Amino acid sequence: MKIAFIGLGAMGFPMARHLSKQHELVVWNRTREKAERHAREHGTTLANDLAECADAEVIITMLPTSVEVDEIVDKLLPSLRPGTLWIDATSGDPNASKQTAARLGEKGVAFVDAPVTGATVGAENATLTIMIGGDAADFERAREILQLCGKTIIHVGPVGSGHAIKVLTNTIMGATVWITSECLLLAKQYGIDLKTALAVTNAGSGRSNASETLLPMRLLDHKWPLVFKLAHHDKDIRIAASIAHQQHAATPMLALTQHLFTSSLNQLGDGADYIEVAKIVAKMNDTEWE
Repeated sequence: MKIAFIGLGAMGFPMARHLSKQHELVVWNRTREKAERHAREHGTTLANDLAECADAEVIITMLPTSVEVDEIVDKLLPSLRPGTLWIDATSGDPNASKQTAARLGEKGVAFVDAPVTGATVGAENATLTIMIGGDAADFERAREILQLCGKTIIHVGPVGSGHAIKVLTNTIMGATVWITSECLLLAKQYGIDLKTALAVTNAGSGRSNASETLLPMRLLDHKWPLVFKLAHHDKDIRIAASIAHQQHAATPMLALTQHLFTSSLNQLGDGADYIEVAKIVAKMNDTEWE
């Protein structure tokens, strides 16, 4: 099958590599050097022009936001063929996804939103969890392709549902990282060794992915790798807040999480990883983790 993969960032690059093992893959990236490297290293075909992607049976976008996806749709729409499947793996806006699906549908192009979770290690090892919004037939088409990239693939509902649940789960993660950091800092200030505090937390009711996997490396070993940009996480939480607003839902914890992450982004900058909000928790208490 001929697949066009658009967006070769930290997640897209390895995902495209996995797909190229069984499919004819055409790659395009705004920064051409990344696409050239992918073609050189993995035998994929470099699209000299974005328009070449319109000839593919399946188009996959993995871009920063729905805004960039719409820009690509604008450019390819006149050349798209009926029967094409568009898989948007971007962590996007469900409302934008519905509008995009409607535009593509007028051309006979099917659309599913298929954001992923599992960080770069999941992309590298093809163990991602992929949540897909779309009708049942389109989900099955997408699942057959994306099973090369993910271990768990879930149909969560109609178009937009994938993007909705992705930003909501990312919001849960953000809130969990923040409150866990606060409580661990309190334990440290009380005189409890951080390693001990984490051991007790992970053996009890406070256990989470944040306490088991994300925070120990940062707080104990003082290693702060860039896994997922805080700017992207803040964007996701903002989308979650917009969903709450549309539903007239009372979600004070979500709203507070959004304000805390936006404030952290303003202080740490666009290049920060989302777990670095733990540094802001320490800073608010006039201390550091080291």
